[in-house]
Amino acid sequence: MTKDLRAHHDWPDEPEPAADEAQWVPAGRADRVEEDSAIHADLEGYAVCIARSRGSFFALRDECSHGQVQLSEGDVDDGYVECWMHGSRFDLRTGIPVCLPATAPVTVYSVRLTGGVIEVALPRRRSGSS
Repeated sequence: MTKDLRAHHDWPDEPEPAADEAQWVPAGRADRVEEDSAIHADLEGYAVCIARSRGSFFALRDECSHGQVQLSEGDVDDGYVECWMHGSRFDLRTGIPVCLPATAPVTVYSVRLTGGVIEVALPRRRSGSS
């Protein structure tokens, strides 16, 4: 039996970075990402999973919160990405896991298309941080 975690979570909502705290970073051409698939991108020091499902693009941290493996290597279907290691499924819009074994969400990032290029809003690195 799979436990549905969508309605039962006590995680604080992670606010979107303010405009002056985020930077739009090009992640590649939109035509590189087929429907119901994902790719990995290293962007400004962030490992990002770029997924396409339901006709939209999504970006989230490319690491399962349970198994610490790349989500971009998992299956994408109907607005969810499934971790290949233990089967945790994450909502691409929110990063919230919808079944066990994962219980913690993954960070999601805003996405936009500019001239056929996927851009991801990432927090700016503070000077002096590694």
